[in-house]
Amino acid sequence: MSFPFRPALILLPLALAACGRSSTDQQNLNSLDAELTNGTRDPAVGESLGAQIMVDPRLAQSANTGGTRPQQQTGPGAVPADVALQKDPVDPATLKRAPAPSNDCPECKSADGALTLGALAERQKTPDSATCAQKIGYSAGWANRLPADLSLYPAAWLTEAAGADRDGCRLRVVSFASAAPMQKMLDWYFTKASAAGYSAGHSTDGKQHVLGGVRGNDAYVVYVTARAGGGSDVDLVSNAGR
Repeated sequence: MSFPFRPALILLPLALAACGRSSTDQQNLNSLDAELTNGTRDPAVGESLGAQIMVDPRLAQSANTGGTRPQQQTGPGAVPADVALQKDPVDPATLKRAPAPSNDCPECKSADGALTLGALAERQKTPDSATCAQKIGYSAGWANRLPADLSLYPAAWLTEAAGADRDGCRLRVVSFASAAPMQKMLDWYFTKASAAGYSAGHSTDGKQHVLGGVRGNDAYVVYVTARAGGGSDVDLVSNAGR
């Protein structure tokens, strides 16, 4: 089974979703967008998320529900190489080493050319991927609705987030950057996924690394590439959002 997927400073620090997202749900997402970009999020909520992350304010400004990626972000990991990312707060001693990668990476090839998060989601191999990808909407709030056991990496810079909750979908797709090196990022997600009961497969094409697995009908995939000057660019996809 394969698992294909893929600024000013603002601080921010899959339970079955309803088949149809209500207007209240959308209002909540819009409200969260505003809080994230205006810096008014309750500190207690930030603590509950584990750590602050940095949010590109353009993300909320261009939030939409039509499934079209914001025009100013035309490629994954759209964070300039010279952006000063937050210091990586994760202690490597708490992590398990990700399995050695296979050099056969069809997932890497499948993800090439996907310029939107919806396109990345559509290339997943889970049964509902294509259908749910057609219902995708963009909003910073989706990053707060990732699975609790596969959350955003601490101190990440969030560049894009999307999701779908309609008709039984629980799709979540996010792109972010981190000061954490590629191997540490892979180790962190492997540690989280294995602790939550997911399987984990690791492959690479020599540039991009893909970590993915399943737990029953739930699936995840993490795409990691090294950033120039250090750190990682990451795309995370899950069909088990909360």
